[in-house]
Amino acid sequence: MENLLGDYLRARRELVAPEDVGLPAGGRRRVRGLRREELALLAGISSDYYMRLEQGRDQNPSAQVLDALARVLGLDAAATAHLHSLAAPPPAVAVGPVPAVPPSIAELIGTWPTTPAYVQDRLTNVLAANAIATAVSPKYAPGHNLLREVFLDPAERDFRVEWEQTTADGVGGLRASLGANVGDPAATELVTELAAKSERFRELWARHDIKPRTAHLAHFRHPVAGPLGLHSDKLTLPGADALQLVVFHAAPGTRDAEALASLANLVRSE
Repeated sequence: MENLLGDYLRARRELVAPEDVGLPAGGRRRVRGLRREELALLAGISSDYYMRLEQGRDQNPSAQVLDALARVLGLDAAATAHLHSLAAPPPAVAVGPVPAVPPSIAELIGTWPTTPAYVQDRLTNVLAANAIATAVSPKYAPGHNLLREVFLDPAERDFRVEWEQTTADGVGGLRASLGANVGDPAATELVTELAAKSERFRELWARHDIKPRTAHLAHFRHPVAGPLGLHSDKLTLPGADALQLVVFHAAPGTRDAEALASLANLVRSE
């Protein structure tokens, strides 16, 4: 039986330094981060009860207990919500066909000659994209999984200026999108492959970070356009599949806007 709640508590406990919660930092410690009994004391619960939670022998803590643990662990709102979801996991996602992009969305982004856009699923499989998006990167095209590309293609380290931050955000975003459904077959296949082939992925996956996919500024080293800084906005499409529409734009009047316009002209001329 999976112990998602216990695994998450253990991973986050190991990331909290004693001095972060007002405890002495000195002395020899056999474990990283907080000891179980220290976390229990600070959260106001018995160490025996906390041990049962972490070992999976009790998986029904109250909301008050979870909030107390989240406070000591320094979890933000998204991570706290994730902690609560692990204590009351939703039904597993049914295995089904690849979700379909609404035709109106595919048609819409196809009419945007200067606005890169693509649609991805919860595992970052690209399902639809417009021409200018694939001109920004050929990886922004149907058939590519962006997590697989960023971790396993060495060229991505050079293309993405903030590769380390991108990988951290990618793994945190994957965990946020999966919630308690980390064991569904498609997710398991992807995680197993990346963990086997990428030390960086293994390191980040073990942290259990939760980072919902949000807007950010992405910096690229484009082989034609040169340095390119694009704002990326992610919009969740209606429907049970939780598809996301990802749209890029450059700040008006900037060198980035000029470079993007030049790239769009090249696409139109082909």
